[in-house]
Amino acid sequence: MADDPIDLFDTWLREAGAGEPNDPNAMALATADAVGRPSVRMVLLKGHDARGFVFYSNGESRKADELAANPSAALLFHWKSLRRQVRIEGAVTRVSDGEADAYFASRSRASQLGAWASDQSRPLDARETFEARYAEVDLRHAAAPVPRPPHWGGWRVVPDRIEFWEDRPGRLHHRRLFVKTGEGWTEGLLYP
Repeated sequence: MADDPIDLFDTWLREAGAGEPNDPNAMALATADAVGRPSVRMVLLKGHDARGFVFYSNGESRKADELAANPSAALLFHWKSLRRQVRIEGAVTRVSDGEADAYFASRSRASQLGAWASDQSRPLDARETFEARYAEVDLRHAAAPVPRPPHWGGWRVVPDRIEFWEDRPGRLHHRRLFVKTGEGWTEGLLYP
């Protein structure tokens, strides 16, 4: 058992891309506030490498508030059609402005405008309010590329634990746990 967990994740993500019908990069993101109250939601993985796993969002959202108060998170990829899942835990850091700018520029115009129009996670009195804000932002940026809002950015989960779970008959599942140790990883098995 000498696999690098990032290389193994790359392989599993490629296989999920070929076999999952929708969003193979969808992941559950679990955070907790300053007093430990947990919260979980689905987000999309937008990049990963040896430094960690990256997602983007509104910096004034509930998840951003929780990550500011408690900069740790857990991720879960569940690929039901492949009968596999990957669990990742670690500290969270913000991505650079340059990385955030580059990713924001790659988004569709509608998604860029939505990032300006939405007060993500805040109460909304009526859908029409949001649609009017969207129309106003669209008009304001009609003649130029849409810049990244200052409150919008990315986070990187820097893994210190990565578990690979595979379904087996009779619930005799196969679980491999990688734990970060210095510059490398140790690997072991877990009972199902």
